[in-house]
Amino acid sequence: MANVVMNRANDAQFPTEICDVVYQAKLKENWKGNMVPIRNQCQFSWYCDGKSDTPTDSTTWMESLYIAELVLSGQYPDITNGSLWYHADFVSPYWAPYLTRVVTIDNHIFYK
Repeated sequence: MANVVMNRANDAQFPTEICDVVYQAKLKENWKGNMVPIRNQCQFSWYCDGKSDTPTDSTTWMESLYIAELVLSGQYPDITNGSLWYHADFVSPYWAPYLTRVVTIDNHIFYK
């Protein structure tokens, strides 16, 4: 997933800043007057799936920070071969037939 975020940040179709890529979503105003993402209407489902983003496993959290550092510094290869989109293999998004399937990694399918 990190590779897709980086690929998008480097592609003219998407925002250039990593955070803008991650937080790209349809928004609505909540009862406090704040703009919040609409559940399940984000580019990355893990951003607006309604689940807590607070880490609960220190070991896994530290490992994720290490991997993020490797990706950001260019030391981790792009295992998605430049993919800009992906989905889990148990869903069938409407857009998948219009893209070129690149690679399957575990239970995720990646596209250009």
